[in-house]
Amino acid sequence: MGDINPDEKLHVEAMAQQHAAVRAELEEIEKAIYLYADVHDVEPAPQMRDRVLNSLLTNFADDRTLKTVHHAEHEAVIKPLPNVTTVKPMASIFYKYAFAASLLLLCVSVAALGIIYKRLQHSEEQLLSASLSNRKFTRQVSVLDEELSVFRDPSYKVIQLKGTGKTPASALTVAWSAQKQKVMVDLQNAKLPATDKLHQYQLWAIADGKPVDLGVFDSAAPDLANMKLMKPIAAAQAFAVTIEPRGGSVNPTMDQMVVIASL
Repeated sequence: MGDINPDEKLHVEAMAQQHAAVRAELEEIEKAIYLYADVHDVEPAPQMRDRVLNSLLTNFADDRTLKTVHHAEHEAVIKPLPNVTTVKPMASIFYKYAFAASLLLLCVSVAALGIIYKRLQHSEEQLLSASLSNRKFTRQVSVLDEELSVFRDPSYKVIQLKGTGKTPASALTVAWSAQKQKVMVDLQNAKLPATDKLHQYQLWAIADGKPVDLGVFDSAAPDLANMKLMKPIAAAQAFAVTIEPRGGSVNPTMDQMVVIASL
C-alpha cells in the first residue's frame, strides 16, 4: 500500500522468502485487501483522474506522492476490514455438508444392516425349526410304517403277555417275527405298574431255557410312537417283562416280574 520505503520493502520480501509463516501472512493480508476492495468499492471523484495520471507520469518509480494524496482525499471513508475468517469459501461449505450427508448415509446403512441381520437370524431360526419338524415327522412316518408292517406281514406273531400274581392287572402286547428276527412291544396299550426315575422295564426272551436280554423301555412312548422295536431274536419259548434299575440288568430280577407269556 506504499507505507514503506524501497529498502524496507526489499527486507520484507527477503523475510517472506526465508520464512513460510511471513509469506503466508502476507498472502492472507493480500486476500483481505482484495476482499475489502470488492466489498467497499468507491468510485473516485472526477478531479482525481488528472491528479492520478500526473502522479504516475512524475512519480513512476515511487508512489509515495500518490499515497499522500490518496490519504488526504479518502481518510474520511476508511472503514475497518471485515473479519476475513468469517467468510467461508464455497468449497469448505460444500465439504461440510458432504461430510454430514455421508455420516447420515453411514448411520442409515448401519441401521439397515442391523435390521437385515435380525431378519436373517429369524429366517434361519424358522428354517431350523422347520427342518427339525420335518425330521421328526419323517421319523414318525417311518415308525408308523414299521407298525403297520406288523399287521400286513403274516410272519409276525402277536403275543399277549399277562400279569403275574404280584401284578395281576398288568398286560403287554408283543409282536415277534422269527423269520425277520424282530420284536416290537405295544406301548400305547401297555398296562404296567408305575416306575420311578431310577427304574425301567426290561423285556426278556426265554430261549433254550435261558433268559435273553431284549432291551429296556419306559411306559411313555417316545416321539408319540405306539410301538418300540426291541433287540432281535430268532427263537424263543416265552417272553417276560421285569422292573430293573435304569439301563437294565444282566439277569432278570424274578421277584420284579410283572408280565409273562409262553408260546
